[in-house]
Amino acid sequence: MGTPAFAVPPLRMLCESGRAPVLTVTQPDRRRDRGKRVHSPPVKDVSIAYGIPVLQPENLRRDAEFLELLAGAAPDLIVVAAYGRILPKEILDMPRLGCVNIHASLLPAYRGAAPIQRAVMDGERETGVTLMYMAEAMDAGDIIAAERTKIGEKTAAELFDELARMGAELLARMLPAIEAGCAPRIPQDESKVCYAPMIRKEEAHVDFSKSPHAVCNLIRGMNPHPTAFARYGDRVLKLWEAAPLALPSESPAGTVLSASDDGICVTAGGGAVRITVLQAPGKRPLRAAEYLRGNKISPGAVLT
Repeated sequence: MGTPAFAVPPLRMLCESGRAPVLTVTQPDRRRDRGKRVHSPPVKDVSIAYGIPVLQPENLRRDAEFLELLAGAAPDLIVVAAYGRILPKEILDMPRLGCVNIHASLLPAYRGAAPIQRAVMDGERETGVTLMYMAEAMDAGDIIAAERTKIGEKTAAELFDELARMGAELLARMLPAIEAGCAPRIPQDESKVCYAPMIRKEEAHVDFSKSPHAVCNLIRGMNPHPTAFARYGDRVLKLWEAAPLALPSESPAGTVLSASDDGICVTAGGGAVRITVLQAPGKRPLRAAEYLRGNKISPGAVLT
């Protein structure tokens, strides 16, 4: 059970290790992008390529036909990776080995829908993946194993790919113990729980009154979606890459100090940031040097 590209490496690993699922469950096809074309989830596309039947229920609890088909598959184990819905008890109790979930954080930290982005936005130094037995509460089940990685200057997009690979490798390593019924079951420390709710588009609006590091963390955390943005006059600029600068200034937050091939330097609380990749409305992302050849941003202008 999975939906986005994050769930593809575990699915491929299962197929290529001789444990191809008897079926996959993913979200329904959706309309998206400007053309509003219908797109199928990545898990569906990969499943079809491997010849695996796909179920796409709109509602897990109320779709009697889906529940009947799932029960008829008699699963030994259900593997979940970024499926996007909370599983009802009826499904959790169905497989004899239980349901296990690959979650993109070091639980009990960052339970919820956006653990990768929130960890970057919060300036965490490390994150990782946790393989866990699922319970009725969100991301609250016993931990089987976890793997860590440094965040450094990685974007959410880079971590997304890295953690998807790590999740597949962790699942592959722990499957024999899960199948034998001897995998660890480590209760989560409820005193250390924090949550990672779904990202709202308005959160991507850059507040230059915050510290340079906080601004850059936001830009990295919103890369690639929904992409950080700021307003320049009547235009909305998407900000893809930036670096903090130790450049004290008395100018108001968001003031452009300079604009050159090296980047666009903008004041931020207690210092400045250098924006190196940005995107004009309806255009593709550009390095600052290329952007400035066709667009003017003068020192003294203010990004809000």
